[in-house]
Amino acid sequence: MQPDISELKKKAVGIRKDILKMLHLAGSGHTGGSLSIVEILVALYFYKMKNDPKKPNWPGRDIFLLSKGHACPALYAVLAEKGYFPKEDLWGLRKLGSKLQGHPQMGLAGVEISSGSLGQGLSIANGMALAARLDGLGTRIYCLMGDGETNEGQVWEAAMTASHYKLDNICAMIDFNKLQIDGFCCDIKDMGPYIHKWKDFGWNTIEINGHDVGAVMKALDDSEKVKGKPTVIIAHTVKGKGVSFVENKAEWHGIAPKKDEYERAIKELDEELKKI
Repeated sequence: MQPDISELKKKAVGIRKDILKMLHLAGSGHTGGSLSIVEILVALYFYKMKNDPKKPNWPGRDIFLLSKGHACPALYAVLAEKGYFPKEDLWGLRKLGSKLQGHPQMGLAGVEISSGSLGQGLSIANGMALAARLDGLGTRIYCLMGDGETNEGQVWEAAMTASHYKLDNICAMIDFNKLQIDGFCCDIKDMGPYIHKWKDFGWNTIEINGHDVGAVMKALDDSEKVKGKPTVIIAHTVKGKGVSFVENKAEWHGIAPKKDEYERAIKELDEELKKI
């Protein structure tokens, strides 16, 4: 059933508030890259993916891989909202004894891989896609990477492999927020004509506004229709989306909001919620 777009937008604002609270209470973590992927995750978990929080290891499920593991606060918030574990667990982020660590770890319901060493997610997606094909499953593998992450050579080796084996059950997604830890991606390592690279590697390419929930939903639908080649969705996003003083600031890659910053950010998001 087609979900109400306005409800998904409201859910995205709520997820952002949860992310900020988690990071504020932890006193550390990755704010910018967590806020930039919210609409992508909302569209995946509340619209597209076959998943069941009561049966997290159900063999027929679709699989999501967060290759840019430092953005796990967004994944944790979505998993809790979906019902994989109690929402109260979110406030233990990065605390001793908590399963919600600074990068995703297998063992937490809904987390498919331990990630954080960048560049590995797409290779893992290839293996899972090949296994699903051999097992005759209709499983789709969704792998979310950062644009800075694609500086890694392993990403392009994996891209060639997926194309060679015609892994049309893979949908890669790029959080194209143009920033990485040291600054703008184009200044650190300019990737040139980015979309054409994926096309030249044999991928079906879709370019969207990654904060437009409807556009993300349509791109996910369109990716399923393509046969014989993998699909990459290049989602233009804003690092730190939703918080004015965080947006497009490289320094917010790996810091958490202090008390006054947290309160200011929540006020901004409450105002945004009123507009939906």
